[in-house]
Amino acid sequence: MVKIAVSCEEPGLDSLIDPRFGRAAGFCIIDPDTLESRFVDNGSSQAMAQGAGIQAAETVCRSGANVVLTGSVGPKAFRALSAAGIQVGQNLENLTVRQAIAKFKAGEVDMASEPNSMGHGA
Repeated sequence: MVKIAVSCEEPGLDSLIDPRFGRAAGFCIIDPDTLESRFVDNGSSQAMAQGAGIQAAETVCRSGANVVLTGSVGPKAFRALSAAGIQVGQNLENLTVRQAIAKFKAGEVDMASEPNSMGHGA
């Protein structure tokens, strides 16, 4: 079963995607078949001077998601997600969570093979 973590600014399917994976306000964890969702807060990562991406990756791993949809992911977070077997869809700015899920279901999201951000620690 696929579970998708979408970086978002606030809970709900109509929230805008937060383009910063590591410093996102939180993640909507979604079943793409039923659109049932729950919000996982990422506030602890926002306050970190460094390591926010890795912390956010751990949060996503604990949520049970196996796909992430977001704007940009740095190299450390990308490695952590990849090591956990989580696929990453990037460059999804200016969409709502609902729109990103629709694009994913339509096969319009390319899964990344490398990060699209240098990250803050790089």
